Amino acid sequence: MAKLKRKLFNLSLIACYSVLALTSCQEKPTDKEIVKDEIIYHVFQRSFYDSNADQNGDLAGLQQKLDYLQDLGVTSILLTPLYESVYYHNYYSSDFEKIDSTYGTKEEYLSLVRDIHKRGMKIYMDMETQYVTEDHLWYKDSYGNPSSPYSDYILYDDKEQLKPSSIVFDIYDLLGFDGQRRKITTVNLLNKDVIKYNKDLFSYWLDPNKDGNFDDGVDGFRLDHMMDDLDNKGRLTNLFRDFWVPLIDTLKSVNPKIHIMAEQADWGSYGIDYLTQAKVDWVFGFRIQQAIRTMNKEKIMAFADTTFRDTPEGRNQIIFIENHDIPRFSSVVKQDIGKEKVGAALNLLMAGVPSIYYGQEIGMLGDSFFGKYGGITDANEIPYREAFEWKKDKDSPGMPYWYRDSGPWWNTSTVKSNDGISVEEQENDPNSLLSTYKTLIKLRSDFPVLINGKYQSLANTSKNIVSFYRDNGKEKAMVFINISEQEEKIDLPMEQGKPKLVFGDNKGQSTANNLQIAVPGYGTQVWILN
Repeated sequence: MAKLKRKLFNLSLIACYSVLALTSCQEKPTDKEIVKDEIIYHVFQRSFYDSNADQNGDLAGLQQKLDYLQDLGVTSILLTPLYESVYYHNYYSSDFEKIDSTYGTKEEYLSLVRDIHKRGMKIYMDMETQYVTEDHLWYKDSYGNPSSPYSDYILYDDKEQLKPSSIVFDIYDLLGFDGQRRKITTVNLLNKDVIKYNKDLFSYWLDPNKDGNFDDGVDGFRLDHMMDDLDNKGRLTNLFRDFWVPLIDTLKSVNPKIHIMAEQADWGSYGIDYLTQAKVDWVFGFRIQQAIRTMNKEKIMAFADTTFRDTPEGRNQIIFIENHDIPRFSSVVKQDIGKEKVGAALNLLMAGVPSIYYGQEIGMLGDSFFGKYGGITDANEIPYREAFEWKKDKDSPGMPYWYRDSGPWWNTSTVKSNDGISVEEQENDPNSLLSTYKTLIKLRSDFPVLINGKYQSLANTSKNIVSFYRDNGKEKAMVFINISEQEEKIDLPMEQGKPKLVFGDNKGQSTANNLQIAVPGYGTQVWILN
């Protein structure tokens, strides 16, 4: 884990400042076990930072901003796909083996990876090899050509191979935001040559020069839209057993330390079958993410209980409140700073592996675009994928406006000057959302139980306080998060040993047998039970 070079508060000399809409007093822990944390920063690299003024965020730009990410406290970077595609998001590939030239060269990619590793950080690559466009060699060579060596690489609905099978939602083609329309079809993942191709492709990114030194390789993969029966067609079934497990076994034989994270295609799923049947390490905590957006205590605690109860030992859930496919959290809560900070606390203090989507930490906006301008197009998600706001001037150098003047998504852009949503405007403000994220991440390193402690819900009488334990067997923490704007009070039996408040401000009146918790509106408290 990258070491944060920030000085701890000297409580005898300076006052605690307000974070999470409450006064936060933190004490330096003594004789604490150092526990390696993992906090993922999910970056949409085309929108992050433009190093060469071509309007596209790129790999060199990401490398230039690694200091920022380390200062934030994240330990790992998850890239969206790098491979060549006609689409701006790089899903639906035209060539899996080439890096999109707008991101940079292979040498720039390797420089980025080595720099990340030198800093003690990790890098993960997003992959979706289930689909290709009409520009891909397999599609071009096999279309209308049953004698092609790639005929069985692609699913066709007819013997003449003139009807490539649809992808998810019965889509045969997709309109790009730039007006390009491309046919898309499904890859036959059960073809033995396709299986071998994927093993070789993924293995290459683990160790590009095959020297057994992984300083130039990724630390794992995100598997997009993973399914056991692809798109529920009944044509590619038992994929966990026949495709994914053999692939993951091969990758773990190359580097046993990697992590494989799967996006379960059904967002209503807890993903437990992926963990038990497909040898995946992590899945995404969609039900928790959905519950947090309701700001409903009962839903948050119920979904958290089920998620963490059913997750097998040695596997994990990725806890998130934003990603590249859904409206921004700050838009959902209508820029209510209290709710934004509650989201940060739930994201970072629950169990699992936290993931922060780029711009989430400064409250970037982006609302639902579906249905506003009709039709299925890859422009629908652009509002969630806008240029990262580094400076208060929206036209500062490095802004990656790859979507400039391309349609209504540009005309309704939420990236504005002097709106308080930028690193420059928040980095020196102790009450800002950015400072909240930094403080909470540092809290995790100060108290390792918030990293490796198991989750257990803690019942309380308030309708608005989400409460839970984190317990690692050596130390136990109690966390209280008020999801309302009003102060909330609860009474608890005094735990064995005197609870110690290490984060937050409590004005409750406790007795020898009773602990009274008074949590300010949108406030967070952390207590340690030694």
